[in-house]
Amino acid sequence: MIETENIMKNLSIVKDSNTKVAKVTIERQKVLNALNELTIIELLSVFQELSKDNDVRAVVLTGSGEKAFVAGADISELARLSPTEARQIAQKGQLMCDSIAGLEKPVIAAINGFALGGGCELAMACTIRIASNTARIGQPEINLGLIPGFGGTQRLPRLSLIHI
Repeated sequence: MIETENIMKNLSIVKDSNTKVAKVTIERQKVLNALNELTIIELLSVFQELSKDNDVRAVVLTGSGEKAFVAGADISELARLSPTEARQIAQKGQLMCDSIAGLEKPVIAAINGFALGGGCELAMACTIRIASNTARIGQPEINLGLIPGFGGTQRLPRLSLIHI
């Protein structure tokens, strides 16, 4: 039996009681599922709840549409922030990634297009990453002299990659 448990402003969560899998979909297709502050807060909240849910044994995380898993940070939101506010969002993003990485259940990133910047870091926080043939993964902010804001510099060297 599949039940839709929760629809937030930027996320949908579907739990399948037969497979005990929850599917979390970022629903910001018009902006290539870019991470704004609300989406980060919602992801943090959902993964904190999933950690307590004994009816869920695995999680699939994906982005809506076929163009992007998460194309990075929502630049239109970041452009309006002060440096202090931007740092606070980066800290929330780090907490979000830590909650995913620390979940005691496997989290599978279903990468269906762009996974750039914060999207790449989100995928790195997952237990397993499965990418479509059209996936594009990277940290383009390094070309601007910026470092990944959600802990990606620590996660990337610790990943093992399997190419099939």
